[in-house]
Amino acid sequence: MRIVCIGGGPAGLYFALLMKKQQPLHHITVVERNRPFDTFGWGVVFSDATLESMRQWDLQTAASIEDAFNHWDDIELVFKGRKIRTTGHGFVGIGRKNLLSILQERCLELGVEFVFERDVLDDGEFPDADLIIASDGVNSRLRLKYADEFKPDMQMRPNRYIWLGTDKRFDAFTFDFRRTEHGWFQAHIYRFDATTSTFIVETTDEVFRAHGLNKMDQDQSIAFCEKLFAETLDGHSLMTNARHLRGSAWLNFGRLICEKWSHFNGTNHVVLMGDSAHTAHFAIGSGTKLAIDDAIELTRQFDIVGHDAKNIPAVLEAYEGVRRIDVARIQNAARNAMEWFEVVGRRYADQLEPEQFMYSMLTRSQRISHENLRVRDREWLEGYERWFAQRAGIEAGPDGQVPPPMFTPYSVRGLVLPNRIVMSPMAMYSAKEGVPDDFHLVHLGARAMGGAALIFPEMTCVSPDARITPGCLGLWNDQQVQAFRRMVDFVHRETPAKIGIQLGHAGRKGATKVAWEGIDQPLDEGSWPLISASAIPYLPHSQVPRAMTRKDMDRVVADHVAVTKRAAEIGFDILELHAAHGYLLSSFLSPLTNRRDDEYGGDHEARARFPLEVFRAIRQAWPHGRPTSVRLSTNDWLAGGNSPEDAAIFARMFKEAGADLIDCSSGQVVKEEKPVYGRLFQTPFSDKIRNEIDVPTIAVGAISEADHANSIIAAGRADLCAVARPHLADPAFVIHEAAKIGFAGQQWPKQYQSGRYQYEANLARAAAAAGVKS
Repeated sequence: MRIVCIGGGPAGLYFALLMKKQQPLHHITVVERNRPFDTFGWGVVFSDATLESMRQWDLQTAASIEDAFNHWDDIELVFKGRKIRTTGHGFVGIGRKNLLSILQERCLELGVEFVFERDVLDDGEFPDADLIIASDGVNSRLRLKYADEFKPDMQMRPNRYIWLGTDKRFDAFTFDFRRTEHGWFQAHIYRFDATTSTFIVETTDEVFRAHGLNKMDQDQSIAFCEKLFAETLDGHSLMTNARHLRGSAWLNFGRLICEKWSHFNGTNHVVLMGDSAHTAHFAIGSGTKLAIDDAIELTRQFDIVGHDAKNIPAVLEAYEGVRRIDVARIQNAARNAMEWFEVVGRRYADQLEPEQFMYSMLTRSQRISHENLRVRDREWLEGYERWFAQRAGIEAGPDGQVPPPMFTPYSVRGLVLPNRIVMSPMAMYSAKEGVPDDFHLVHLGARAMGGAALIFPEMTCVSPDARITPGCLGLWNDQQVQAFRRMVDFVHRETPAKIGIQLGHAGRKGATKVAWEGIDQPLDEGSWPLISASAIPYLPHSQVPRAMTRKDMDRVVADHVAVTKRAAEIGFDILELHAAHGYLLSSFLSPLTNRRDDEYGGDHEARARFPLEVFRAIRQAWPHGRPTSVRLSTNDWLAGGNSPEDAAIFARMFKEAGADLIDCSSGQVVKEEKPVYGRLFQTPFSDKIRNEIDVPTIAVGAISEADHANSIIAAGRADLCAVARPHLADPAFVIHEAAKIGFAGQQWPKQYQSGRYQYEANLARAAAAAGVKS
């Protein structure tokens, strides 16, 4: 095949050398706009795992890189007059110029041809090429030419950064945070050769402009940074190798995603690779890793399918299918890390103590978890666990051991929870006329005995016409009171758990079938009239609700108050108001479902007016010593709906009205939503509200193991973790997770002790067997 790589960065060079090594008969040319061995930038960073992959594909190149790289395990934080260091993280740093020189030399050894100082303007310049690799960077001309096919999505991020170097040698990947009169700056620092370190300075656009950096030239900006980070630089200067840039050297990062990566132009196949296809923020240093992995995978697919031009379409399809998954995973992690640095000043730097700030920074991408930190640096993590436990009122025992974060107690008003795990309200659709029966007693009792600190029955409806389905729970009559009291008494008598009640009104999502007969589908018979903020049906064929009148509002408030008083009499420990998921109160909060033109529609204050009226009424009726929470949809997942920023505004309103906790869910407001799922995908919403609004939160969504909960709680992203589906699969979820991580302090029911010994023994045998196999 004739292959042309446009762009001599890591992606194009590494692909060229791998393909030439695998099949020497290929005619491969790399076309680069710069001179030989000429590049800009300082050092690049990638992980030990990336280098190991390179060893498997070309040992000679990997060996040359190893001879030139700087390897370190430590990360050091400089923050609020403290230095905190942790080890075991495994990074490789190498000068970008050195890396490209090694790749160029290896390409020449293998017979790859080079054309330097040629700026390719169009792929039509290579009519005889079977395959054109568009590895020409984030500003790729080929991607721009075929934008209608590749469908790039470039999002310019708000932070400003300047990429500098220094001749001070740092022995750890160092993060230095400095507060000024206008806000925070942070430096990302790492050594990449024997004499030089990369020194990236970053801040928000607001702080950047407040200091007048937008009006400074490069030399003035460098002088500013030298003065700001003088303590860390210790007399050393900062340098730039970007003199080619005119004006300010401060940049905005561009996050790039392409819908498609390859295109046949009628003559050649063109495929995007590296930064021309995707970008990953320097906060996790994965741009080079992605480029290298792209090159490896495309080569691997040719090895599998065959090194022949006729196979190119199948190869490109397989390449994109495999790489898109891994790139999405890395980009999600990079987005989390990038956003952490974008909000660090307003969300973490002033609020968190250095110990927790360090933990939050280390886990910012959500790829590094609690137990992963234990593998990397047990001593540091155990020290942090002792610090966290002490703040929760737990002192270390004689052996120095403390509970991991999810098993520390939590107090709010007069409620004391033995750990941080909540069993979420989950609809069971099994009540008759709103009355809980033996199913609910067994269901909730089992989860309370299974170790959850707080359990909730499903949303309890405040009136017959407030139900989602005929099978929903209600609390509007004495029969229901008696049934609920039996359940609450059992939990209090037989377990250390507490039990809460979540009050709600289905609004326009009411009068539907139970889930297994057709979720969200309207009843065929036995329906009841619906009310909502506006007369908009949930589904096109759903019943059209009536827009609420003031009389309707008065009745709904009175219904909530009546149920609140019954719940207090029964003995529920905490009350949660459901203002999420498109139900009645949620329909007022979202502009997608609230089209009113009176005082209950319009801006945030108007849309929140009725939900706040309900909340204030139940807060007044609920005993002062018992807490209240509010469940919010913190993202409507649809353009024009509420965003996390809107949710933060509502969270502040409910906090000021007396809410003790905000339960941070998302979505289910409109059927046409487009949620973006992922690992702990809703936790960032809890993080934002907790640390920007300064109100305790409950995190929900894809929290399925102790490691998840420990990471969330330890980082201060939430105060409690609500676990839903895992509790459906395993009533003893909490005690089982405690056993899996070796925490012996979790209480089991005394009747189950022999089962505990057997369960823990089985885990030990499985771990031993896995150790032998590995």
